[in-house]
Amino acid sequence: MKKESLKFLEKYVNNASPTGFESSGQLLWLEYIKPFIDEYFTDTYGTVVGVVNPGMPYKVVLEAHADEISWFVNYITKDGYVYLRKNGGSDHMIAPSKRVNIHTEKGIVQGVFGWPAIHVREAKDEKSPDMKSLFLDLGCSSKEDVEKLGVHVGCVATFQDDFVVLNKKWFCGRALDNRIGGFMIAEVARLLKENKNKLPYSLYIVNAVQEEIGLRGAEMIAHSIQPDVAIITDVCHDTQSPPYNKIQSGDLSSGNGPVLTYGPAVQNNLLKMLIEVAYQKKIPFQRASATRATGTDTDAFAYSNAGVASALISLPLKYMHTTVEMVHQDDVDNVIKLMYEFVLKLNADHDFRYIK
Repeated sequence: MKKESLKFLEKYVNNASPTGFESSGQLLWLEYIKPFIDEYFTDTYGTVVGVVNPGMPYKVVLEAHADEISWFVNYITKDGYVYLRKNGGSDHMIAPSKRVNIHTEKGIVQGVFGWPAIHVREAKDEKSPDMKSLFLDLGCSSKEDVEKLGVHVGCVATFQDDFVVLNKKWFCGRALDNRIGGFMIAEVARLLKENKNKLPYSLYIVNAVQEEIGLRGAEMIAHSIQPDVAIITDVCHDTQSPPYNKIQSGDLSSGNGPVLTYGPAVQNNLLKMLIEVAYQKKIPFQRASATRATGTDTDAFAYSNAGVASALISLPLKYMHTTVEMVHQDDVDNVIKLMYEFVLKLNADHDFRYIK
């Protein structure tokens, strides 16, 4: 991986982009991708689209989502303690003793998730944290002190944890779900530009907002672009660490390659082409199955417009929705390679229909 790419990834992951407030991260992403695209556009809610070879009738999408889970300020006590509600699938179990940044119009306000000391908790009364017992301490002694800092109901809070590289091969941090996806699709655009590849169709590099609360950004932008093909990249569970049940969750391992998903929303002819590319280019891959839905932006694209041939390339990830999400660098490289080789193989006007 190029040093410049890794430097961008670290900066991009460390920047907070909570659901509904993704703009700062989207600006970082756009500045990185601008040299590799021909034009770009945005929509009302902040999805950013870089276009390679615009104006062609056949349209192909590479998509990831930009938002991260977070918290909303919901109630401030007279003593200056702050209670929250979730913005997306935030994990209340990991919150006690974590540091947070509250994003206000006056800037960042720091706080901590307080929790009673072990000395005063009796075993018979021990219970797990929940949204009724979790609170933030901002170092204030009254509601007025909190409000003077610019904190009010509706302010969003994110964890402070930053990006690190473990053992020279693992990327670790908060919001790799799915900031790493935005990074990977940007790298495909970079490779196309640096290798001077010419595509026979228009390629849309899409970094969508609001996936964590219902695939909303993808739903909006799919109708705007009206693509013929969509390749979505997101994360899935590495099931090797305890206590995963492989019977329920499948047998997926970081370091063994991208994960290709089977399911109703995945167009099988498109999936077969991805598998052919993987075999031809000797890219390792794994297989997973979905039930009614993939739970990713694949569903939003697949069922948009008159139906869009869609497929999902997932990146195995440990400890999803925590502040120590982990992905293997080899998998990141191979997801990028699979997407890159696919867009080179695909011809304009390819008809993926089952019955013609």
